[in-house]
Amino acid sequence: MKMLIDLFSTDYGLMSVAVIVFMLGMAVWFRLFFVRKMREDEAASA
Repeated sequence: MKMLIDLFSTDYGLMSVAVIVFMLGMAVWFRLFFVRKMREDEAASA
């Protein structure tokens, strides 16, 4: 329980949460970006 309290109440805990959320957001964005580009390339070559 102390770990969760530290995670959401300290500055380094909040920065860790922000970095984790940012990295997950980047992963989703890159996946969507690459899938879209692959579909565009496939449509262009067909």
